[in-house]
Amino acid sequence: MIYLDYAATTPICSEAMQVYEHTSTNIFGNANSLHDYGSRSNEVLEACRAELGKLFNGKKNGIFFTSGGTESNFLAIKSLIEAHHHKGNHLITTEVEHSSVLNVFRQLELEGFNVTYLTVNQHGQIDLEQLKSEITSNTILASIQHANSEIGTVQPLAKIGALLKEHHVLFHSDCIQTFGKIPIDVQKFNLDSISISSHKIYGPKGVGAVYIHPGVEWRAQYPHSTHENGFRPGTINVPGIASFVAAAQISCRNIDNDIDHFATLRQSLISELHGLNRTVEVIGHPQDQLQHIVAIIIEGIEGQYTMLECNRFGIAISTGSACKVGMQEPSKTMLAIGKSKEEAKQYVRLSFGKYTTISDINKFISVLDKLDQQFQKNS
Repeated sequence: MIYLDYAATTPICSEAMQVYEHTSTNIFGNANSLHDYGSRSNEVLEACRAELGKLFNGKKNGIFFTSGGTESNFLAIKSLIEAHHHKGNHLITTEVEHSSVLNVFRQLELEGFNVTYLTVNQHGQIDLEQLKSEITSNTILASIQHANSEIGTVQPLAKIGALLKEHHVLFHSDCIQTFGKIPIDVQKFNLDSISISSHKIYGPKGVGAVYIHPGVEWRAQYPHSTHENGFRPGTINVPGIASFVAAAQISCRNIDNDIDHFATLRQSLISELHGLNRTVEVIGHPQDQLQHIVAIIIEGIEGQYTMLECNRFGIAISTGSACKVGMQEPSKTMLAIGKSKEEAKQYVRLSFGKYTTISDINKFISVLDKLDQQFQKNS
């Protein structure tokens, strides 16, 4: 089976697995316990907090470990908004956020908040002038993703952060698709908060983190919680966290090499796609783009059919966010960038990982060629 769905999830790497096994076996105490087993676990936990912060230029005491990306987005946004509600009730996000972010803002609208959903251009980027025009004296927070998981377009966080800082608006970013893939510097980008996840970077599932700058006030969503400085309840998953941080260190250390690898794969794929008889459109930004995500629209063939046929031939691709499986609605990102519902339903996503080869790309192209021939016979 050829796996081309790394944007959905990744296999745990051997180094992270070894750390998980060692920590589970030897450092299994509850980090909140006062005995030596607990103290040892707490030492590991705090070391992990410090090491993770170094990877995005954050401060150790601003890191809170969670159960994953969805919880990270929920807690980061809600904790910040409730602490600063007295300043206003206007919030800003985009039309193309991950469902874990959009669902929070839809709930906040029901609670009386006024939410602006920024539009994007044909490449998936926001307009900085629109963002500036939407900021009011009541705007308390903007949550703008670092990169889109469906098409891989990267938002200009440094410019966005400078603008929001100038207007004293809190800035949160969903960095789940970008952490370990491209450099992140929370200070350079003027980020008050980010969300990241372990299973996107060859770490274990069920682990993530929120960063909130220590100088920014937040309000606990679980009253009287004693874990993670009151940020969330539950016994802390020290083995998972240690494994997550090990995977993060490896991914961040290899960013430049991985980008080169993905760019080579991307160039090969796009070149081969242009050689097919059927029209295939590559979606995304020409420069500000995650190299490992390739979104395409195959003219005349529904994406779900393409995905299922690829699976029949032993290739795993995606029709978008794994969180949308079973839903027949067209991709919201495709619609937001101006595609019709019919075009949006023809969209599929390939995403590469460190184990992806040129041979995998060639096999995918051969399957597409077979699909095209099959459609020509039936037409």
